[in-house]
Amino acid sequence: MNGLAEPEPRVDADGLIRLEGDAVAGDFLVLCDHASNRVPAGFGSPGLPAAQMQRHIAWDPGALPVARDMARRLGSPLVFPDASRLLIDCNRPTDAPDSATTLSEDTEIPGNVDLDPAVRAHRIAGIYDAYHDAIDALLDRRAAAGIDTALAAVHSYTPTYRSSPRPWHVGILYNADRRLADRLFEALEGEADLVVGDNEPYGPWDGVYHTLHRHGEARGLASVMIEIRNDLIGEAEGQVIWAERLAAALWDGVRAIR
Repeated sequence: MNGLAEPEPRVDADGLIRLEGDAVAGDFLVLCDHASNRVPAGFGSPGLPAAQMQRHIAWDPGALPVARDMARRLGSPLVFPDASRLLIDCNRPTDAPDSATTLSEDTEIPGNVDLDPAVRAHRIAGIYDAYHDAIDALLDRRAAAGIDTALAAVHSYTPTYRSSPRPWHVGILYNADRRLADRLFEALEGEADLVVGDNEPYGPWDGVYHTLHRHGEARGLASVMIEIRNDLIGEAEGQVIWAERLAAALWDGVRAIR
Protein backbone atom coordinates (compact mmCIF):
# COMPACT_ATOMS: atom_id res chain seq x y z
CA MET A 1 0.00 0.00 0.00
CA ASN A 2 2.77 2.45 -0.82
CA GLY A 3 4.65 4.49 -3.40
CA LEU A 4 4.55 8.21 -4.13
CA ALA A 5 5.45 8.50 -7.83
CA GLU A 6 3.15 10.83 -9.74
CA PRO A 7 0.79 8.83 -11.97
CA GLU A 8 0.01 9.71 -15.54
CA PRO A 9 -3.76 10.28 -15.50
CA ARG A 10 -6.08 9.01 -18.17
CA VAL A 11 -8.55 11.68 -19.11
CA ASP A 12 -11.74 12.21 -21.03
CA ALA A 13 -11.65 13.86 -24.45
CA ASP A 14 -11.69 17.38 -22.98
CA GLY A 15 -9.23 16.63 -20.19
CA LEU A 16 -11.74 17.49 -17.47
CA ILE A 17 -12.51 14.14 -15.85
CA ARG A 18 -9.49 12.23 -14.66
CA LEU A 19 -8.99 8.60 -13.75
CA GLU A 20 -5.82 7.47 -12.04
CA GLY A 21 -4.97 3.85 -11.29
CA ASP A 22 -6.34 0.54 -12.52
CA ALA A 23 -10.10 0.83 -13.01
CA VAL A 24 -10.75 -2.74 -11.87
CA ALA A 25 -8.23 -3.04 -9.02
CA GLY A 26 -8.65 -2.84 -5.27
CA ASP A 27 -11.64 -2.64 -2.96
CA PHE A 28 -12.32 1.09 -3.31
CA LEU A 29 -13.19 3.84 -5.68
CA VAL A 30 -11.71 7.05 -4.27
CA LEU A 31 -13.42 10.30 -5.28
CA CYS A 32 -12.36 13.93 -4.94
CA ASP A 33 -15.28 16.14 -5.97
CA HIS A 34 -13.50 19.45 -5.31
CA ALA A 35 -9.98 18.51 -6.37
CA SER A 36 -9.23 21.47 -8.62
CA ASN A 37 -9.49 25.25 -8.91
CA ARG A 38 -8.90 25.14 -12.65
CA VAL A 39 -11.10 27.25 -14.94
CA PRO A 40 -10.90 25.51 -18.33
CA ALA A 41 -11.55 27.48 -21.49
CA GLY A 42 -15.04 27.45 -22.93
CA PHE A 43 -17.03 27.37 -19.68
CA GLY A 44 -17.10 31.04 -18.77
CA SER A 45 -15.44 32.33 -15.62
CA PRO A 46 -16.33 32.84 -11.97
CA GLY A 47 -15.04 36.37 -12.44
CA LEU A 48 -12.65 36.30 -9.47
CA PRO A 49 -8.97 37.33 -9.32
CA ALA A 50 -6.32 34.63 -9.10
CA ALA A 51 -5.79 35.16 -5.36
CA GLN A 52 -9.45 34.45 -4.65
CA MET A 53 -9.29 31.27 -6.72
CA GLN A 54 -6.70 29.90 -4.28
CA ARG A 55 -9.24 30.03 -1.46
CA HIS A 56 -11.46 27.22 -0.25
CA ILE A 57 -14.41 28.81 -2.04
CA ALA A 58 -12.95 27.57 -5.35
CA TRP A 59 -11.77 24.07 -4.34
CA ASP A 60 -10.66 21.87 -1.42
CA PRO A 61 -6.96 22.67 -0.90
CA GLY A 62 -4.88 19.61 -0.05
CA ALA A 63 -7.65 17.12 -0.78
CA LEU A 64 -6.31 15.85 -4.11
CA PRO A 65 -2.79 14.95 -2.91
CA VAL A 66 -4.31 13.06 0.02
CA ALA A 67 -6.89 11.30 -2.18
CA ARG A 68 -4.22 10.43 -4.73
CA ASP A 69 -1.89 8.92 -2.11
CA MET A 70 -4.78 7.09 -0.42
CA ALA A 71 -5.85 5.52 -3.70
CA ARG A 72 -2.29 4.47 -4.42
CA ARG A 73 -1.88 2.87 -1.01
CA LEU A 74 -5.23 1.09 -1.37
CA GLY A 75 -4.37 -0.12 -4.87
CA SER A 76 -7.62 1.41 -6.08
CA PRO A 77 -8.67 3.95 -8.73
CA LEU A 78 -9.24 7.65 -8.18
CA VAL A 79 -11.68 9.81 -10.16
CA PHE A 80 -11.92 13.59 -9.98
CA PRO A 81 -13.08 16.57 -12.06
CA ASP A 82 -10.32 18.98 -13.08
CA ALA A 83 -12.49 22.10 -12.84
CA SER A 84 -13.41 24.50 -10.05
CA ARG A 85 -16.63 23.98 -8.16
CA LEU A 86 -17.38 27.65 -8.81
CA LEU A 87 -18.21 26.69 -12.40
CA ILE A 88 -20.48 23.83 -11.35
CA ASP A 89 -20.40 21.91 -8.09
CA CYS A 90 -20.19 18.20 -8.84
CA ASN A 91 -21.29 17.43 -5.27
CA ARG A 92 -24.65 19.18 -5.56
CA PRO A 93 -27.78 18.38 -7.57
CA THR A 94 -27.92 20.63 -10.61
CA ASP A 95 -31.14 22.23 -9.33
CA ALA A 96 -29.60 23.15 -5.96
CA PRO A 97 -29.20 26.89 -5.26
CA ASP A 98 -25.44 26.46 -4.80
CA SER A 99 -24.91 24.31 -7.89
CA ALA A 100 -23.35 27.34 -9.63
CA THR A 101 -23.34 29.56 -6.59
CA THR A 102 -23.52 33.34 -6.72
CA LEU A 103 -22.29 33.69 -3.12
CA SER A 104 -19.69 31.49 -1.43
CA GLU A 105 -19.27 32.22 2.26
CA ASP A 106 -19.35 36.04 2.05
CA THR A 107 -17.81 36.36 -1.41
CA GLU A 108 -19.94 37.22 -4.42
CA ILE A 109 -19.18 35.15 -7.52
CA PRO A 110 -19.84 37.75 -10.23
CA GLY A 111 -19.46 35.37 -13.15
CA ASN A 112 -22.40 33.31 -11.87
CA VAL A 113 -24.77 36.23 -11.37
CA ASP A 114 -27.39 36.19 -14.16
CA LEU A 115 -25.55 33.22 -15.66
CA ASP A 116 -26.46 32.58 -19.29
CA PRO A 117 -28.60 29.40 -19.35
CA ALA A 118 -26.58 28.11 -22.31
CA VAL A 119 -23.33 28.49 -20.35
CA ARG A 120 -24.87 26.76 -17.35
CA ALA A 121 -26.09 23.89 -19.53
CA HIS A 122 -22.61 23.56 -21.05
CA ARG A 123 -21.04 23.38 -17.59
CA ILE A 124 -23.53 20.74 -16.51
CA ALA A 125 -22.96 18.60 -19.60
CA GLY A 126 -19.20 19.02 -19.84
CA ILE A 127 -18.27 18.82 -16.16
CA TYR A 128 -21.06 17.58 -13.88
CA ASP A 129 -22.60 14.99 -16.22
CA ALA A 130 -19.20 13.91 -17.50
CA TYR A 131 -17.97 13.30 -13.95
CA HIS A 132 -20.97 11.33 -12.79
CA ASP A 133 -21.19 9.39 -16.04
CA ALA A 134 -17.54 8.41 -15.59
CA ILE A 135 -18.23 7.19 -12.06
CA ASP A 136 -21.26 5.20 -13.22
CA ALA A 137 -19.30 3.63 -16.07
CA LEU A 138 -16.45 2.68 -13.74
CA LEU A 139 -18.78 1.17 -11.14
CA ASP A 140 -20.62 -0.76 -13.85
CA ARG A 141 -17.32 -2.12 -15.10
CA ARG A 142 -16.22 -3.13 -11.62
CA ALA A 143 -19.58 -4.78 -10.91
CA ALA A 144 -19.30 -6.74 -14.15
CA ALA A 145 -15.88 -7.93 -12.96
CA GLY A 146 -17.44 -9.13 -9.70
CA ILE A 147 -15.86 -6.43 -7.52
CA ASP A 148 -17.75 -5.30 -4.42
CA THR A 149 -16.67 -1.66 -4.44
CA ALA A 150 -16.63 0.67 -1.45
CA LEU A 151 -16.63 4.44 -2.00
CA ALA A 152 -14.49 7.00 -0.16
CA ALA A 153 -14.87 10.69 -0.99
CA VAL A 154 -12.11 13.03 0.21
CA HIS A 155 -12.73 16.71 1.01
CA SER A 156 -11.10 19.45 3.07
CA TYR A 157 -12.49 22.33 5.11
CA THR A 158 -11.28 25.57 6.68
CA PRO A 159 -10.12 25.81 10.32
CA THR A 160 -12.61 28.62 10.93
CA TYR A 161 -15.92 29.59 9.37
CA ARG A 162 -17.11 33.17 9.76
CA SER A 163 -14.78 33.58 12.74
CA SER A 164 -16.02 30.41 14.47
CA PRO A 165 -13.23 27.89 15.09
CA ARG A 166 -13.69 24.30 14.01
CA PRO A 167 -12.03 22.06 16.59
CA TRP A 168 -12.08 18.79 14.64
CA HIS A 169 -8.99 17.52 12.86
CA VAL A 170 -11.11 15.34 10.62
CA GLY A 171 -14.81 14.76 10.11
CA ILE A 172 -16.41 11.45 9.15
CA LEU A 173 -19.67 11.93 7.26
CA TYR A 174 -22.29 9.28 6.62
CA ASN A 175 -26.00 8.94 5.96
CA ALA A 176 -28.10 5.82 6.54
CA ASP A 177 -25.20 3.47 5.82
CA ARG A 178 -22.74 3.66 8.74
CA ARG A 179 -20.69 0.58 7.93
CA LEU A 180 -17.45 2.27 6.95
CA ALA A 181 -17.99 5.34 9.09
CA ASP A 182 -18.18 3.26 12.27
CA ARG A 183 -14.95 1.47 11.40
CA LEU A 184 -13.22 4.81 10.79
CA PHE A 185 -14.48 6.18 14.11
CA GLU A 186 -13.04 3.14 15.87
CA ALA A 187 -9.66 3.56 14.20
CA LEU A 188 -9.31 7.34 14.48
CA GLU A 189 -10.75 7.80 17.96
CA GLY A 190 -8.10 5.37 19.16
CA GLU A 191 -5.54 8.11 18.49
CA ALA A 192 -5.63 10.24 21.62
CA ASP A 193 -4.45 13.43 19.94
CA LEU A 194 -7.21 13.46 17.28
CA VAL A 195 -10.54 15.26 17.53
CA VAL A 196 -12.90 13.44 15.18
CA GLY A 197 -16.13 15.04 14.01
CA ASP A 198 -19.29 12.94 13.72
CA ASN A 199 -21.04 14.40 10.66
CA GLU A 200 -19.00 17.55 11.23
CA PRO A 201 -18.34 20.21 10.05
CA TYR A 202 -21.15 19.30 7.67
CA GLY A 203 -23.74 16.56 7.41
CA PRO A 204 -25.99 15.09 4.73
CA TRP A 205 -28.70 17.57 5.72
CA ASP A 206 -26.41 20.33 4.39
CA GLY A 207 -26.60 18.85 0.90
CA VAL A 208 -22.97 17.71 0.87
CA TYR A 209 -23.61 13.98 0.42
CA HIS A 210 -24.87 14.17 -3.15
CA THR A 211 -22.12 12.18 -4.89
CA LEU A 212 -22.20 9.34 -2.37
CA HIS A 213 -26.00 9.29 -2.30
CA ARG A 214 -26.13 9.08 -6.08
CA HIS A 215 -23.46 6.41 -6.55
CA GLY A 216 -23.09 4.64 -3.20
CA GLU A 217 -26.48 4.53 -1.54
CA ALA A 218 -28.29 4.01 -4.84
CA ARG A 219 -26.21 0.87 -5.46
CA GLY A 220 -26.06 -0.36 -1.87
CA LEU A 221 -22.31 0.20 -1.71
CA ALA A 222 -20.51 0.96 1.54
CA SER A 223 -19.67 4.66 1.40
CA VAL A 224 -18.02 7.30 3.55
CA MET A 225 -17.11 10.96 3.17
CA ILE A 226 -13.92 12.22 4.81
CA GLU A 227 -13.40 15.92 5.60
CA ILE A 228 -9.86 16.92 6.65
CA ARG A 229 -9.08 20.33 8.12
CA ASN A 230 -7.04 21.98 5.43
CA ASP A 231 -4.36 23.53 7.65
CA LEU A 232 -3.26 19.96 8.41
CA ILE A 233 -2.73 19.04 4.76
CA GLY A 234 -1.30 22.23 3.30
CA GLU A 235 2.17 20.70 2.93
CA ALA A 236 3.43 17.36 1.63
CA GLU A 237 4.35 16.02 5.07
CA GLY A 238 0.82 16.40 6.41
CA GLN A 239 -0.67 15.02 3.23
CA VAL A 240 1.38 11.84 3.54
CA ILE A 241 0.53 11.46 7.25
CA TRP A 242 -3.19 11.75 6.60
CA ALA A 243 -3.16 9.55 3.50
CA GLU A 244 -1.35 6.81 5.40
CA ARG A 245 -3.66 7.12 8.42
CA LEU A 246 -6.87 7.08 6.40
CA ALA A 247 -5.81 4.40 3.95
CA ALA A 248 -4.92 2.08 6.84
CA ALA A 249 -8.27 2.73 8.52
CA LEU A 250 -10.17 2.13 5.28
CA TRP A 251 -8.13 -1.00 4.51
CA ASP A 252 -8.98 -2.51 7.89
CA GLY A 253 -12.53 -1.17 7.84
CA VAL A 254 -13.59 -2.69 4.55
CA ARG A 255 -12.34 -6.09 5.69
CA ALA A 256 -14.23 -5.82 8.96
CA ILE A 257 -17.57 -5.34 7.18
CA ARG A 258 -17.16 -8.20 4.70
